[in-house]
Amino acid sequence: MHAGLRITAFAAALAATFGTAYGLGEGFDPVVENPAPARHDSHPRASSEPEEEGGGHGGHEAEPAGGLQISEGGYTLDLATARVAAGKRSELSFVIRDSAGRAVTAYQREHDKELHLIVASRDLGTYRHLHPTRAADGTWSIPVDLPRAGGYRVFADFTPAKKGAGNLTLGADLAASGPYEPQRLPEPRSTATVHGYEVRLDGALRPGAAGELKLKVFRDGRPVTDLQPYLGAYGHLVALRSGDLAYLHVHPDGEPGDGSTKPGPDVSFTATAPSGGTYRLFLDFKHEGRVHTAAFTVRAGATATGQEPSAPHEDGSGHGH
Repeated sequence: MHAGLRITAFAAALAATFGTAYGLGEGFDPVVENPAPARHDSHPRASSEPEEEGGGHGGHEAEPAGGLQISEGGYTLDLATARVAAGKRSELSFVIRDSAGRAVTAYQREHDKELHLIVASRDLGTYRHLHPTRAADGTWSIPVDLPRAGGYRVFADFTPAKKGAGNLTLGADLAASGPYEPQRLPEPRSTATVHGYEVRLDGALRPGAAGELKLKVFRDGRPVTDLQPYLGAYGHLVALRSGDLAYLHVHPDGEPGDGSTKPGPDVSFTATAPSGGTYRLFLDFKHEGRVHTAAFTVRAGATATGQEPSAPHEDGSGHGH
């Protein structure tokens, strides 16, 4: 991962009909239940369409979206665990292989870890940011307990240690068997609560243009001013688009120890949405030794409350916050 913006997009891989249970032999169906879902494309790379290139950073052309494939840049995500049982603790294991099929055993450390693993259900009701353990032979593993049956997406974000290798995000599908009932996304709101904390969101996620997202952490009505560094930052933000799970991974503006970034209550990010649509934001933050995840639903092109941003006044203002 890179400090600043890292955008990767994932196209829906398989289409299947929903049944009363999820198990062996069943496919994965993207779940789109919001009024403004993202478009479903059959193209292998979302960045092949102009409106999804996510440009606008200093006039530079956006780099091609990653993670649409299980293989990219000569590396492959070999997911050994294709299915788990919902509600039961299971071991998730995988290997990253090079172009010769060899297991990769050397990685650059990015934000304190060699590899970051995201597991999210296709209806975006379940989200996990995990850090598996690598064995000497290159096999990564970690126990997971997915609460609900259905289709999941596994994202491996890493940088090989090989000279000249860049950061990659590879994706694969995972099934959790059991009785399946899709969930609707919560409506957009500007606040989220988790473990006694309240997190407030201000700003807008904008299609094709950089926008600032400001999050403020409170507990018992008071601002939290002693957030702890987590993976080298005071907060990590992941956005997943409803439907095809287009993936944005961003980091805060500033970092601990830079002389200007305070440990809360504010954590701000700059992000560009690859397209319009409904997104789910997941903020990880650490306080008093524990990591918490606050989740929000937002619509790209709207404010945190789901409303279109007001037009700027002649003096350049226009934020009604």
